[in-house]
Amino acid sequence: MAAKANPVPSVWAREQSTPDQPALSRAAIVREAVVMLDADGIEALSMRKLGARLNAGATSLYRHVATKDELMELAVDEVAAEITVPAPGGPWREAATEAAASFRATALRHPWLSSVLGQAGLAYLGPNLMAYSERLATLFAATGFPEPSRAIDTLLSYVIGMSTTEAAWLTTVARSGDTEAAFIARLMPAAQQAAADHDHLASAYADAAVTATVDPVAIRDAKFSYGLDVVLDGLEMRLTR
Repeated sequence: MAAKANPVPSVWAREQSTPDQPALSRAAIVREAVVMLDADGIEALSMRKLGARLNAGATSLYRHVATKDELMELAVDEVAAEITVPAPGGPWREAATEAAASFRATALRHPWLSSVLGQAGLAYLGPNLMAYSERLATLFAATGFPEPSRAIDTLLSYVIGMSTTEAAWLTTVARSGDTEAAFIARLMPAAQQAAADHDHLASAYADAAVTATVDPVAIRDAKFSYGLDVVLDGLEMRLTR
């Protein structure tokens, strides 16, 4: 007898059973999970806590979602619906910038997102992520990239990497109870002291001590835009070559 093939480890590849508790929908479970993830992060999310928030036992949840990994797949796909990609037809660079900015904004609204994208198994099978990937592919193919997927991978690698770092920073700030400017002001003396024997770092921290406390959001925006421009400059060279 031939061995039974291993099932694909994804909620999107598993046949869905009919729930015994119709009032508790999978959509409601996922929405509440996203609220919990946004508030407290991945570590704080458990099926038991989620069940308590929904006035349902963990057993009831498992009828809709088999594991926490499946729940994370669903949560990732849920928030992916918020990411926008312009339709082709206008200047490709403006469209790519808008798409990158939308991804970053979504990742900062949901600080857990970027860190799990690379760990979410086959989450890209989800309908919202598939639709997002298709819109990006349509944009880059219409622009004339001979290998759109490689250009997209390059762009997303930058955006996900920057968003992961930025979301982690903002989570640290939030846990401190300070505003971002106040947290930087409290952190800066120790950073300057540690950098005192390093000329370039000492100069950089001296500048940061003045500017970061004025408008840290604008500084983060500028840092993201600078790196994005560098990436798009490189892609534009590949396109015109």
